[in-house]
Amino acid sequence: MAYQYKRKTNKKLEQQNIQIIKQKTLLEKRQQQLKDEKTKTDALLLNILPAPVAEELRRNKKVVPRYYKKVTIMFTDFRGFTSIASRMSPGEIVRELDVCFMAFDQIIENYEQRVGRKCVEKIKTIGDGYMCAGGVPIENDSNPMDVVRVGLAIRDFIEKRKAEKELKKEPFFEIRIGINTGPVVAGVVGKQKFAYDIWGDAVNLASRMETSGEVGRVNISGETYKHIKSNFFFTHRGRIQAKNKGEVDMYFVDGRIKYAKSRNSQKAVS
Repeated sequence: MAYQYKRKTNKKLEQQNIQIIKQKTLLEKRQQQLKDEKTKTDALLLNILPAPVAEELRRNKKVVPRYYKKVTIMFTDFRGFTSIASRMSPGEIVRELDVCFMAFDQIIENYEQRVGRKCVEKIKTIGDGYMCAGGVPIENDSNPMDVVRVGLAIRDFIEKRKAEKELKKEPFFEIRIGINTGPVVAGVVGKQKFAYDIWGDAVNLASRMETSGEVGRVNISGETYKHIKSNFFFTHRGRIQAKNKGEVDMYFVDGRIKYAKSRNSQKAVS
């Protein structure tokens, strides 16, 4: 009887051990699933928000709006986009915009790798427009130079792509680029679909620089010019009336001085 009792007890313990092992395996599997889901969520958040902002949101469940004294904002758009798009299929339009905007992202990434720091943040795309800024969310003093150099690289990419498209007799985009420097407020809007954005007169003036520019040129405000005037050749374009700002100077960036010695110095403002 003692032997039979011991066998029954051992069998019962074995069954309990099997159940414990199954439960432990299920728990470990669920923990791994949760870990994988968190990794995916974190990666998605980093694709939507700048890393410091995403970290603040994870840590505090909110992002406190911040004031930045010196930020350089760039807007681009494609001239005659509606007219050009009318000659392309929906798929062709989306593919071409995707190629261009991915190239702009890569130009920023390449520039940051070259200088060894994070310095230009893509803010958003708006239809055929692209917006980025230097000096947010990581403050720095170099943002006018950083953004102008990125703008020149974007201009060169579009000019090269235009030449390729012309050879193939395909529709092509022509770009206008506007840049301004000034104070902004930055923060996150939305609860389910987060968006990092910046606001202020400096943003509005950067947009005005873009709409007042010309195809294939980087048009900057007088405020941006003050910060980089010793590094480039410029063409002064006169003044425009800007809301809340009065008359504002505009300049075309003709190229970096050490690469622009052959430029017509009579048209350059040093």
